[in-house]
Amino acid sequence: MLKKISVSDLSIGMYIDKFDGNWLKHPFWKASFKLESSKDLNSIKNSEVSHLWIDTSKGDDVISTPPENTKDTAEKATTPAPAKAKPATVSLEKEMLNAQQTLTKAKQAVTDMFKQARMGNTISTEDVSPLVDEISESINRNPAAIICITRIKNKDDYTYLHSVAVCALMIALGKQLNYTGDMHALGMAGLLHDVGKMFIPEDILNKPGKLTDEEFETVKNHPLKGWEALKESGEESEAVLDVCLHHHERVDGKGYPENLSGDNLSLLARMGAVCDVYDAITSDRSYKKGWEPADALKKMAEWQTGHFDDKVFKAFVKAIGIYPSGTLVKLKSGRLGIVTEQSDKSLLKPKIKIFFSTSSNTPIPTKTIDLGRSQESIASIEDPENWGFDRQHLIDIISQ
Repeated sequence: MLKKISVSDLSIGMYIDKFDGNWLKHPFWKASFKLESSKDLNSIKNSEVSHLWIDTSKGDDVISTPPENTKDTAEKATTPAPAKAKPATVSLEKEMLNAQQTLTKAKQAVTDMFKQARMGNTISTEDVSPLVDEISESINRNPAAIICITRIKNKDDYTYLHSVAVCALMIALGKQLNYTGDMHALGMAGLLHDVGKMFIPEDILNKPGKLTDEEFETVKNHPLKGWEALKESGEESEAVLDVCLHHHERVDGKGYPENLSGDNLSLLARMGAVCDVYDAITSDRSYKKGWEPADALKKMAEWQTGHFDDKVFKAFVKAIGIYPSGTLVKLKSGRLGIVTEQSDKSLLKPKIKIFFSTSSNTPIPTKTIDLGRSQESIASIEDPENWGFDRQHLIDIISQ
């Protein structure tokens, strides 16, 4: 895993991947090698290089040092930080409005940032960074709301809203896995994972038909192009860079761009792969209609061996449910309903808001049924279009 460090933190045993800045500033003809001698270490520290990139998978990592034993640091160590108040959970209906407002702001900010990148300007995350915190807060209040709303996207704004959706999914998955790292960085990793697509010709990205082999090779360059652009912009988050570069890798080594497998794949890369695929296959694209969430999870379960990490995939299913919120289902009684919330007791028995009778083919008064406390059960997953509904209509019903 690549990490940018200060030359002052460099030590023997580290693998140098790249020197930061002009190659003329360092004394070596090669840029990548394992540091094994004090002479080379001193040469680098006495050069004009201030920062460099190390590969922790090929050499040592930075050793964290304990704080100085001073009175101030001792007081800080013994004085616990004030605990943040746990955000109160709210109903899905109540959180939908907040989620919609956050999504609107996030879409605009991501669109502007990505378009600047397409124009060749340095990537600036200043405007999108606060929105990651808003998305995280929305998930804390009710994770289903913003994940549900991000499914409403068309082929024209797919790339931008896909990034927002993966941001939300990464945070939700991180919470399910009890991730102890920086949750903000985790969300930013999801938000920026596809920035490299801004360097792929739009006629290839939006091609309605099957890509040629040459075009597909061009698309496969987007993780590396995004990673390079983020590095050039000064991005230092290991999580962001890792997910950007490795979200198309597979645990069997058949992914790209580096064909990493097994333990060579970080937890974050494995998380990014699951979140990216799920949102991609549930979204309408220029070349295909998106699958319904529950159908998508069934397909992903079939692909799981070799493609996804087993532990991460199972945690993802627990995070969003076997029947994710927003899924249209038909009950055994013949009524149509929308999944609103998951059950703590069984993923097969979520809460459903019924609104339509298939026997009379007419709307009925909305009512929420908890399948965990009812004789009702899900008979089938339904495609909204087959009943004349679009996703926005389902969102409006949930919000009532």
